Formats: sequence, C-alpha cells, structure tokens
Amino acid sequence: MIRIGENLNVMVKKIGAAMKERDPKPIQELAIAEAKTGVDYIDINLGPARKEGAQLMEWVVRTVQEVVDNPLYLDTINTEAIEAGLKIYQNRKGKAVINSIMARPESMESKLPLAAKYNAGFVALLWGPSGLPRDANERGVLAAELMQKAAEAGIPNEDVWIDPIVTPITSPQSQVQVPSCVEFMKMFMDFQEMAPGLKATCGVSNVSNGAPDHLRPILNQTYMMLLERYGMTGAILDAFDDDMKAFAAPGGKQDLKKIVYRVMDGEDVDLGSLTKEQVNYVKTTKVLLGNILYSDSWLEF
Repeated sequence: MIRIGENLNVMVKKIGAAMKERDPKPIQELAIAEAKTGVDYIDINLGPARKEGAQLMEWVVRTVQEVVDNPLYLDTINTEAIEAGLKIYQNRKGKAVINSIMARPESMESKLPLAAKYNAGFVALLWGPSGLPRDANERGVLAAELMQKAAEAGIPNEDVWIDPIVTPITSPQSQVQVPSCVEFMKMFMDFQEMAPGLKATCGVSNVSNGAPDHLRPILNQTYMMLLERYGMTGAILDAFDDDMKAFAAPGGKQDLKKIVYRVMDGEDVDLGSLTKEQVNYVKTTKVLLGNILYSDSWLEF
C-alpha cells in the first residue's frame, strides 16, 4: 500500500510555528525524517491557510523540495495556495496531488482546471452538496460524478484518488458509516474495471479518533486491512508508525490478514483455535463491520 506521511501539518505546534516564522529548519528536518521512513508521498497540510496562503504554500513547497525528492500532497482548502504550490512544484519522482477536490460544484469548478493545467493528481473527496454521504450508494454516486468531471477535464484515471471519507468508530453514526466505507470499496473494484488506473486513498487513522490511545493502533491496522482487500491504494498516516508500516508493506502480516478476511467472508471463526493476538483482530473486525457495537471494552469480552 502507498504510504502518504501526514506529519508535516500546521496543527503540529513546532511545524505551525516554523511556518509562521518562515523557519525552514524544523520543516526540512521533518521532511527528511519522513522520507527516511520510506513513505511514498509527503502531505503538506496548511489547514485553511486563509491569510497569505499562496505565499506560504510556495515557501513550504520550495523548502521541502530543497531536501527531499518525494512527491507531495498539497493539502488545503485555499485554491490560490494550491495553485501557488503547483506553479513551482518540481516533478522529480512523481506528480503533485491536490488534496482535495470535493464533489461540490464550487470545488470541482475551481480546482479541476488546476489539476489539468499543471498535470497534477487529485484526491476526489466524496463530500457532496449535502455533506457526508449517508451510505455506500451515495458514495458511489459522488464518485461517479467526480470521475466524470475529471474525464471531461482531460485528467487521466491514474491521477484520480477516490477518498470515501473515513469516520470515527466512536461517533453516533459509526454503525452505518464505518462499514459503509468498506461496502463502497467493493463498488470501487467495479469503478476500477470501468476506469483502469483509478486509485483510492483515505485518512485511515480517522477511524480511531476518540478511542483510548491504547486501542487506536489495532483499530487503524484492522481497518486498513479491510479497505486494502477491496483495492484501497494508499493511506495518509503517521510516517513514524512502524506497525502501520509493517501492515502496509507488500505481503505484510499475512497471517492476520487471512484471519480478518475469513471474518469478512462471514465465517464463524473458532476463537479457541487462535492466539490472543489473532482473537483481538477477529473481535476488532467484527466491531468495524458493525457486527458488534463499539465500546471501549470490546476486546475484553
């Protein structure tokens, strides 16, 4: 699975201060450290960047590209900032990716022309005029619309990254939203047949937002296995999470994946034949598929 490092984020206190003060050292040190972990992309997250966003994005892109060759995700809602970054981006090992373009007219009309003009990829965020889609079918409708608009703009399939929007398992909507992302990924396999080269990505760690810290890793890891089975191409994640790196590696954690897939196929797995670790992943899979209600103590039952 393609790994997109999420760490270069304005919300990180040290990085936010460096951006504000235009201090390149902390930003370059972090970019180098991320690259050394083997991530495929580095996400530059400026947040809203409403004030001087264009100047900031241009400066950060130059600053990062002075020290690493990784392709970049340009992450902000500020369209001017996106274009400023694309203008000076140097394609050394891959295209820049706009993160993101929503399935809303104003977002598609302002940003799709930038992807076409600067030969960039883009994250097709399945957030529509009514906000978060209610289920897998609504996600499918929004994905089809974004794919059609991309094709009309002359953007090739391989430059489109569908993001189904991962929501927290702790939220009131979790029993519908968390499994519906998995259901959408089954549809995504059909979309790939219609549009060869189409990719998918997500902020996988969003699924564990609000859960106790000690439970977040197994939620993130298990959910990544569920989504990967149906074609999730990449994930925006912590570049320094070695466990997630192991799960994302080709052929990684095959023993656990096989058990998780058996649960996904509806098999009644005999827990008595499994190790404690395997049992925990079986239980977590059932929680994420909506077969068991989430609680902070689901591993204890």
